[in-house]
Amino acid sequence: MKPLISLQLWSVQDACAENFEEVLEKVKKFGYDGVEFAGYYNLKASDLQQKLQDISLKVSGSHVGFDSLLENFEEVVAFEKAINNHSVIVPHIGADSIEEWEVKIEQLKELSEKLKQKKLVLGYHNHAHEIMDIPNVNVLEKMIEMIPDIQLEVDTYWLSYAGIDVIPWLEKHKKNISWLHIKDMLTINDEKESTEIGKGILPIDSYMNWAKAAKLEWVVIEQEAFQSLTPMESAKVNIEALSKLN
Repeated sequence: MKPLISLQLWSVQDACAENFEEVLEKVKKFGYDGVEFAGYYNLKASDLQQKLQDISLKVSGSHVGFDSLLENFEEVVAFEKAINNHSVIVPHIGADSIEEWEVKIEQLKELSEKLKQKKLVLGYHNHAHEIMDIPNVNVLEKMIEMIPDIQLEVDTYWLSYAGIDVIPWLEKHKKNISWLHIKDMLTINDEKESTEIGKGILPIDSYMNWAKAAKLEWVVIEQEAFQSLTPMESAKVNIEALSKLN
């Protein structure tokens, strides 16, 4: 089973701010099956749903801030249902101690249960700090321990950045992984940053092979740093490169 390919729209946020609907049209023309939202640029849910329907673009999920979910739960649910999205993904949580993390993971657990009652799935998207900040603690594994059915959107770049051997980790936690975030890694003057797929050092083909074997519905392309291309140009290069591996 080939996963569908989505674009995390944070990657092209400036273009979205200029003309959100035009970006959606271009993303579809580039060959993406869907998008993962990181904001809606003042577009009403009904208008966004109509636009997606008009251009046959699916929704793989939405990144919704932890605080927004806690404080505006009903509004978030109403909007996501209106755009036919079933996956609400928390893109980041920060904490300074394992005790503070445990409190926030309990809040995440409560949100997960509330979303289940609304027929929505809660996900969590990692960076590197969950693995690197608390000595001898992998917070993602703590989440799995405390919320046995939590679904993770594993960012393979940040897992690798944190020194994790990616494929064995994915395999170990397969039942808790619903999505992969894919981007490549470039090293410049001993500093790591993301780059277009195929231009870096990460074994993207092995990540895609794992996603296919795991029967993931979606993989999501994201890029956060740009060397020579514009974000929209990079988005086009990325779908072309990943499609060849899919």
